[in-house]
Amino acid sequence: MHQDFTLIATIAVCFVLASICGYLADRLRLPPLVGYLVAGIMIGPFTPGFVADSGLASQLAEMGIILLMFGVGLHFSASDLLAVRGVAIPGAIGQIVLATLLGVGIASIWGWSLGAGIVLGLSLSVASTVVLLKALEERNLVNTPSGRVAVGWLIVEDLAMVLALVLLPALAEVLGADTSAAHGAEAGGSSLLLTLALTLAKVAVFAALAIFLGPKVVPWVLTKVARTGSRELFTLSVLALAVGIAYGSAQVFGVSFALGAFFAGLVLGESHLSHKAAAESLPLQDAFSVLFFVSVGMLFDPSVIVEDPLDVLGVLALIMVGKSVIGFLIVILLRYPVSMGLMVAGSLAQIGEFSFILAALGLGLGLMPSEGKDLVLAGALLSITFNPLVFYITGELQKWVRLRWPSVAAGYGRANHDVLVQELARIRAIQEARDEARHVRIQELLATFPLLSLVPPDDQEELLLLFRPASASPGERVIRTGDRADGMYFISSGAVDVRVGGRAIRLEAGSFFGEMALLSGSRRTADVIAVDFCDFQFLERRDFTQFMARHPELRAAVDKMAHERIEANRAANAVAEEKGAEAAK
Repeated sequence: MHQDFTLIATIAVCFVLASICGYLADRLRLPPLVGYLVAGIMIGPFTPGFVADSGLASQLAEMGIILLMFGVGLHFSASDLLAVRGVAIPGAIGQIVLATLLGVGIASIWGWSLGAGIVLGLSLSVASTVVLLKALEERNLVNTPSGRVAVGWLIVEDLAMVLALVLLPALAEVLGADTSAAHGAEAGGSSLLLTLALTLAKVAVFAALAIFLGPKVVPWVLTKVARTGSRELFTLSVLALAVGIAYGSAQVFGVSFALGAFFAGLVLGESHLSHKAAAESLPLQDAFSVLFFVSVGMLFDPSVIVEDPLDVLGVLALIMVGKSVIGFLIVILLRYPVSMGLMVAGSLAQIGEFSFILAALGLGLGLMPSEGKDLVLAGALLSITFNPLVFYITGELQKWVRLRWPSVAAGYGRANHDVLVQELARIRAIQEARDEARHVRIQELLATFPLLSLVPPDDQEELLLLFRPASASPGERVIRTGDRADGMYFISSGAVDVRVGGRAIRLEAGSFFGEMALLSGSRRTADVIAVDFCDFQFLERRDFTQFMARHPELRAAVDKMAHERIEANRAANAVAEEKGAEAAK
């Protein structure tokens, strides 16, 4: 294949094979993601036949992760994170520590060094947010309290792994790394405390910018773009913000692409454009997230299962049993319900993107032997494949607990659970109230101006972006004859007199004026004076032209009314001229 077409070939082969294998997996009553993983194995370097460019595939997979985490942020507010902090923060940190110790124990059995054990343990301790979200979405559990806790738990894990990625090079020599091979290690005289302080400072600055500056800048930018009315430009801007913030945060602040994209979505999720942004980015999220699973399959060498079956089973047991049990026990010790503990247990029974990064870093630093990366990849692929089975088992266990110990299932941890539910319900109520207020504004606008009901429901919200509020006091001249046409006015309340041809036409709430000069391109031909305290919705000339061009039915109705007004003015002028002529006789 010619190198110029490598990207096209990689995307084409990945999508075609993923769709075929995903369909076959569904027919076999398996999750489609199993088919995606198999498709990756088929085009990977360890199986015969076509070999896709794994480097390109992994970068395309990063795009999927960025878009998916951006979507999570859109629906997961900062308040949600704070609401689940009581269980997510201590739970995630405790689980990482205990799972890492288990990894050190397994590595010591294999005769590996302490540093290798720590890298292995960290790699196996962090679950994949991408895999979890797919599992929760398939079961419609994303917005449940347990689903929120699970997502928050994994976000805390991701934050902890950012620190681990920075600290490992600094600690490499202490942990017994081969410093000649450790290309990422810090210089001998560098201070570990300084490195840690700089990392924490960078993350703190990034979080501060995201929390305080982001909600002012990001929605403002998208509002400006949305006012253009261009759907493709809005979609492009959403993608630019998601990918740009993810890349910029990774380069400047050292956080992962996934976390940067998550915070970008978190910022935008607080604005009134979150639903529109989510709808526009969803198709690309689905398409590119498939490439994540394909790229995992491409990295997997099936021969490791034959050559080191016991080692693979040990890794798989730590991921699917050890981590799950640890997560379940931590939730129970924190006095939350058994059902939540089982949900967290199922969520933790897999590993993903951060595991690959940690394993590759450990290998590059000379901390972990080459077979360690193969074992991590084997554990990732097998745990992702079996994760739907784990969720099924945890679901059956929940039913069994309810039947066997109904009092425990209903009562244990109920107080903490109720507090969490109330907090999440309060946050949801605020968000729903904000959405309802926007809906009410649209309905009030349509009730006041029935003409605007000609705009399709999907585009009615755009009116809230285009209209600018304006007001006038009694006697104030709103429009002057001879002025350039700058826009069109819709009267929300009050009344105005339109003075043309020596007579005054009274317009009240629900009427509009100023459209004729916009349609003809000429200057104003009438004076408009407020006769009451008036509130207007003002549509600028540029917005008027673009909006009317996209909605020909509305344009035709405005043209018709403008034509009727012109004819009425002509008739009134003709009558006035006749009366003047008769008076002159």
